[in-house]
Amino acid sequence: MTATTGTAPGTTTSDVAHAHHVKSERWKNTRAYAGLALIVIWGLAPFYWMIVTAFRDVGYTFDTTPWPTHVTLDNFKTAFSTDRGNHFAQALGNSVIIGVVTTALAMLVGVFAAYALSRLHFRGKYLVLGFILGASMFPGVALVSPLFQLFSSLGWLTGANYQALIIPDISFALPLTVYTLTAFFSEMPWELEESARMDGCTQGQAFRKIMLPLAAPGLFTTAILAFISAWNEFLLASQFATSTTQPVTVAIANFAGAQPHQEPYTTVMAAGTIVTVPLIIMVLFFQRAIVSGLTAGGVKG
Repeated sequence: MTATTGTAPGTTTSDVAHAHHVKSERWKNTRAYAGLALIVIWGLAPFYWMIVTAFRDVGYTFDTTPWPTHVTLDNFKTAFSTDRGNHFAQALGNSVIIGVVTTALAMLVGVFAAYALSRLHFRGKYLVLGFILGASMFPGVALVSPLFQLFSSLGWLTGANYQALIIPDISFALPLTVYTLTAFFSEMPWELEESARMDGCTQGQAFRKIMLPLAAPGLFTTAILAFISAWNEFLLASQFATSTTQPVTVAIANFAGAQPHQEPYTTVMAAGTIVTVPLIIMVLFFQRAIVSGLTAGGVKG
């Protein structure tokens, strides 16, 4: 083959095209990685600054140095101190109780509802799914007044009445659970269940012994998402929680400083770090199961 005009001797047209293709792919990868880096920085910058402030001495709260300076652990001690009326440790326990109970009840109801919606064929099936999805989009602020009146008449806004926080959280976690698990169950190989029925299993036994183990990744992922949703809820909890039942989101918002009308920024940041880090560790530790659960429902067996 002859050399291409304007190129080095011995260079063919295919070589030039290949080099151009490699350069184009390299430029695309560079742009993709740059975009991902920008998104990561944008998402993690507030969290990074929260950690920096959490470890910073209170006298240097507004120091703009972008790396940790005047490092101290006093803010974390203050967060757990009850001298100023803050009950952060108790609020952590409340959040765990609310999150675990909400997740358990949402999963208990959501699994059977999602299984029925994916397995059974009946008129209005997709309309029901539409209502469930619409319920998850309902604004929480619209529920404050009616729920406040209802819970007041039931006497749930005094004392240790966790149901005033758990029931509203379930109303948000359950649509997410049903919708996610319905999509997951719909893509599962039903031939296995039919084979189990032919071998003598009842429908309940086939569901318990065959389908539930296969659905473990989806169940695990949905449970984590439901727990995080309940853990982070603030709007309704700020209205219905008492001093005995308030979760960490409300407790942090009510932190009191050493002086009147003083916002304890460093203590709030320390408490925020304590609340956020366990969730991040949990997600990182179980990231393979989460990714597996989120993608398994979208791939046919």
